[in-house]
Amino acid sequence: MAWQGIEGHDEVAARFVAAHDRGRIAGSYLFVGPPGVGKAAFALALAKALVCQSPRAELAACDACASCVQAQAGSHPDIDVVRKPEDRSTIPLEAFIGDAEHRMREGLCWRMLLRPALGGRRVAIILDADHLADEAANCLLKTLEEPPGQSVIILVGTALERQLPTIRSRCQIVRFRPLPTDTVRRLVEADARATGAQPEAALLDACAAAAAGSVAQARLLLDPDMSSFRGRLVDLLGRRPLHGVALSRETTALVDAAGKEAPPRRARLRVILGTAADFFRAALRQGTTGDRPVDAALARGIGAWSGDPQAAVTALEHTLDALDAVDRNANLNVLVDAWTSLLEEPRLAGDA
Repeated sequence: MAWQGIEGHDEVAARFVAAHDRGRIAGSYLFVGPPGVGKAAFALALAKALVCQSPRAELAACDACASCVQAQAGSHPDIDVVRKPEDRSTIPLEAFIGDAEHRMREGLCWRMLLRPALGGRRVAIILDADHLADEAANCLLKTLEEPPGQSVIILVGTALERQLPTIRSRCQIVRFRPLPTDTVRRLVEADARATGAQPEAALLDACAAAAAGSVAQARLLLDPDMSSFRGRLVDLLGRRPLHGVALSRETTALVDAAGKEAPPRRARLRVILGTAADFFRAALRQGTTGDRPVDAALARGIGAWSGDPQAAVTALEHTLDALDAVDRNANLNVLVDAWTSLLEEPRLAGDA
């Protein structure tokens, strides 16, 4: 039985259960792992369990007390959740210490100093920790170094390298692994059927296999447009020399088809760039170790790159830089043009 309904992370749950039983829950944690594997859901479930008024064994929330009811509704006075606004490239300073007129009278750092309203603990969850503004991160350091008694701060990010060293040194690191493919498939199928959709088994299999252990990625790949484009993308990437104009044109068309709202457009481009990153990683792995990818589409497409590991590394770096720029609210059309231009530079162009 998955801990608190969170699948695929039983080892992480066991770590917290053991720490709780010994009275050793730390004051600050940094959750790192691939996007879409359940880190945020785990953090919220952990917060709910930690503030539960009648916890069961194995650090399980009772789901019946007033604290659990409010936690489930997202209105618990002792659980703070901070995230990056959609229209900002970073989590702003005022989220931690208030705006200019209310310095240290509002914001997360001030709220963590308050006494718990319902129990003996306060929990803060900082989502999108990869996008902490430097000044915001520096303001958070003091709170992380000396957390108020019986408080827990959880930062949720993707990689240690994206956090300031001073942040990393003040937190216990908790690593989350990609989910097994069968778990991704089961969760995505359940989500689809809950909405009345009935995707074909072959499509579910393909999306789960291509999702790199991410439920969020698999959900996006279930979009028929995205699913059909993935094969085309692998074909375009597999050409040496790479035709940047064609790749840019087709990528931009797919992003534009998501509409005018920024979030779905960015979500589509993240999937495209994530697939491209998987492509170049697979090429690099095959070129250096001989290991062929399990994904049949990638296995067919990477041949032109696997014999040139340095080119695969450079292409992967350009792709990861582009993926990072998506989260920093870059202009998407300009970003796609820049990314595809870099991929077709002479040093990456094979025979050119």
